[in-house]
Amino acid sequence: MKLQDRIAVVTGAGQGIGRAYAHRLVAEGARVVVAELNEAKGKAVAEECQAAGGQALFVRTDVADEGSCHDMAASTVRQFGRLDILVNNAAIFSTITMKPFWELSVAEWDQLMAVNVRGVWLASKAVVPQMQRQRSGRIINISSAAIFMGRPNYLHYIGSKGAVFAMTRAMARELGDFGITVNTLTPGATYTEIPRETVTPEQREAMLRAQCIKRPEEPKDLVGTVVFLASDDAAFITGQTITVNGGLTFY
Repeated sequence: MKLQDRIAVVTGAGQGIGRAYAHRLVAEGARVVVAELNEAKGKAVAEECQAAGGQALFVRTDVADEGSCHDMAASTVRQFGRLDILVNNAAIFSTITMKPFWELSVAEWDQLMAVNVRGVWLASKAVVPQMQRQRSGRIINISSAAIFMGRPNYLHYIGSKGAVFAMTRAMARELGDFGITVNTLTPGATYTEIPRETVTPEQREAMLRAQCIKRPEEPKDLVGTVVFLASDDAAFITGQTITVNGGLTFY
């Protein structure tokens, strides 16, 4: 087990890719905090992890709210005594409406930025003091390989994930002296149990044809990279971006 007794927080772990991250981290020996806004879904994932023989704690978390993020970090340390890994996974995507950027409302823009950008900042801000005291930590920011494609009708989403990509580099510069690494994972179009209207069947087929590995991407394709970045094997890697999308884009 690569992460035996490490304490990992996964935001947005109540479904989809975040749920897969939580399960794999537990399988690698980590004790996982399911930091999720939806109480029913968050509790269910924590119970699944426990049923699989791991230790997991659900903490209701709104990543767009500073107080909620502070409480999440405090609850984690109170329960487990330390905090080693943060996976900034929470994001709005599957429910967004595809439209030209000139048709976006300010409300749509602000809602998405509050979760996808401010949420990464606030969750990181909340956990960093504990990591600084430990002189160690791993922060893994989830962006999107779509930032390298310039896809139309997603300006607010692309802009938010481009911000996460840039934030990783700045955070890595600030935290290196404390033994904390910060890296980005950029997934491709990953298919989960979550219904989505953000990719049309025609777009899906076009992406599959463009990939070097011509099959749909699944959460299992991403979890190994998160484990690697969270492990001692990646102790000298920081400020970097790893793209996992079957060769749809090269970066």
